Order: sequence, then C-alpha cells, then structure tokens
Amino acid sequence: MDAAHAIVAFALAAGLLTVTPGLDTALVLRTAAVEGPRRGMQAAFGIALGCLVWGMAASIGLGALLAASQLAYDALRMASALYLLWLGGRMLVAAFRPAASAAPHLDETRSRSWLWRGFLTNILNPKVGVFYITFLPLFVPAHVSVTGFSMLLTCIHVAEGLGWFWLLTTAMRPLSGWLQKSKVTRALDGITGSVLIAFGAGVFFEQR
Repeated sequence: MDAAHAIVAFALAAGLLTVTPGLDTALVLRTAAVEGPRRGMQAAFGIALGCLVWGMAASIGLGALLAASQLAYDALRMASALYLLWLGGRMLVAAFRPAASAAPHLDETRSRSWLWRGFLTNILNPKVGVFYITFLPLFVPAHVSVTGFSMLLTCIHVAEGLGWFWLLTTAMRPLSGWLQKSKVTRALDGITGSVLIAFGAGVFFEQR
C-alpha cells in the first residue's frame, strides 16, 4: 500500500469511527445545547488537542508504555474514571438544583473551562492511546518516516473530528433558544451527567 492509498483508507476508516456516538460526542452535544455552539466547539478543540498529544506519543513510541504496562494503563484508567464520575456528578447536581438558584451557564469562567474539560476527557482516556498505538501502524506504508506519517494521519483524524463537531454544533443553532430554557437545560444536564457517570463506572470496573 503506497502513501496515497494509505491516506485514503485511513481517512475513510477514521471518518466512520468519528461519527460513531461516544463520550466525546455526548460532551460536545451537551455543551453546545446548553451553553451554545461556541462553547461546544471549545470542548471540541480540547478533545482535538488531546488527540494530537496521544498521536504524538504513539508516533514517537511513548504510547508503547501504555500498551505494555498494566500498571500505567490502570493508573490512567482510574484517573479517567474518577474524572468522569466527578464531571457527571456535577452535572447531576446542576440538574436537580432549583431553577432560581441554578448557576448561569454563560459566564466567562465556564466558557474557558470547556477547552480544558474536553482535553482532560480525551487525554485521561487510555482507550484513545491504545487506539492510536494499534490503529495508526496499520496505515503506515513501508519506506516512510513512521513519526511524520503517523502525525499526518493523526491530523487527518483531528480534522475529521472537528468537522463533525462543527456540523453537530451548527445543527444546534436553530434550537438554541428552546435548549437554553431552564427545564430543558436541567434535563440535558441530567441525561449527560448520567451518561458520563455510566462511562466512568464502566472504565472503573473494566478488566483489561
């Protein structure tokens, strides 16, 4: 397989994985629905930054430690589970808080925090690291720079992810007024918080 065919094949495979619903999609959709498309994209950029870090680690061999070491994998898995449980728990608390005392969703501190939250959600997920370690080598042809080509593939995956998240957040715009009503906002927080807690519990009890 030459470089051109490898890029096309990877783009198709990664594109299918990108549009498959998962934790990242749930986080971006909730943020866009409750706090607006701009903040949804901030979460998306945080996720993209995490992918770039994982892709770099995998391409230069640091990610091999995660694949080989049960201790390293378990430590990252536990950190991921605790973070997801914390984030989901905060959303559930917001969902059951009376409307009059609900914290405003549009303050600038919350705005800046979603880039960081998106990054942590991705970088603490050991499955993302294992994905890059196992998936990228399948599409790296012989006689190319492994590091350079792996980063090229990572950037393609990131671009596809950002494009997909942009479509999702843009689709939320016509519904933004309705979605930001107090009852709807709390319902979305409750649903997304429950999803994050379920993901966190699954990661916590996962057997490798």
